[in-house]
Amino acid sequence: MTQSDPPTEPAFSLPMRTPAVPPPAPVIVHIDITALSDRGKVRENNEDAFAVFRMGRFIERLQSNVPESDLPSRRDTAGHLMIIADGLGGHEAGDVASRTALVTALELIMRSPRWALQLDDPATRDTEIRAMLTRARGYLTRVHTTLHEAAAADTRLAGMGTTLTGLYTLGRDAFVLHVGDSKAFRMRAGELRQLTHDHTVAQEYADRGMISQEEVAKHRLQHVLTRAVGGPGDHLAADMHHFALEDGDRWLLCSDGLTDMVAEPDLATVLRAHPGSAEAARALVDLALENGGRDNVTVIVAGFRFETPEAG
Repeated sequence: MTQSDPPTEPAFSLPMRTPAVPPPAPVIVHIDITALSDRGKVRENNEDAFAVFRMGRFIERLQSNVPESDLPSRRDTAGHLMIIADGLGGHEAGDVASRTALVTALELIMRSPRWALQLDDPATRDTEIRAMLTRARGYLTRVHTTLHEAAAADTRLAGMGTTLTGLYTLGRDAFVLHVGDSKAFRMRAGELRQLTHDHTVAQEYADRGMISQEEVAKHRLQHVLTRAVGGPGDHLAADMHHFALEDGDRWLLCSDGLTDMVAEPDLATVLRAHPGSAEAARALVDLALENGGRDNVTVIVAGFRFETPEAG
């Protein structure tokens, strides 16, 4: 994977998507998540990095004379964060870039005085969402700068960068932040749909009508990035999307080591055949290896099931 100089015109950027739905009712969320990464059959190093976090707050009753039916012993609120980063650069620079991006992002999140963990209050929902997105942009800017500083301090890291695709879910809300060509897919009612848009020269050619969309996958510039965390320039534009989750949704985040080896219809077939996230992740990685495994391959599979508190 390589990256190009910044385009003379702004790179294609999808607008922030916000589902046109009212504030979601409180739900109990059951999430089945598995992440898996493999070096592949050709690469010497695994330059992919991934992380899955559960972020939350709780209040636990230690002593009280109020009945537990009125004052529960414990209340929890939690969100889940999933990130994949596919590093690029010579020698071990790609490995350093992807891992540094994840470690820096985690440190920034941990130091933040505010986390978005409650979005179902109509009075504060829009404000909380805007504030969360502003923080996310700030985190990404700082990660971008940190990679620049590391590369400037060590000539062995010159030219390093990384893709970054993250999914944050809270209740029925899903937020996607995306830079590069690692992908996020959603399977709903048995149909698989890619929700991210690759930041590559080949994809930009297709966006401009210079080639067809069908030509992108085989184009010689399909892996030349137009945007990367740590790439050229001080400013980095990320695609940010907001989706409404539905009961039964399944999400797949992956590096291009999967999608280069496994066509989208086959991804869907594997997910339909393996309803559990652990089995699906293993089957996807194994299929990429069987088809050649020419790159590192990393997948995160997450399934969501909802029930109302009353039903629970």
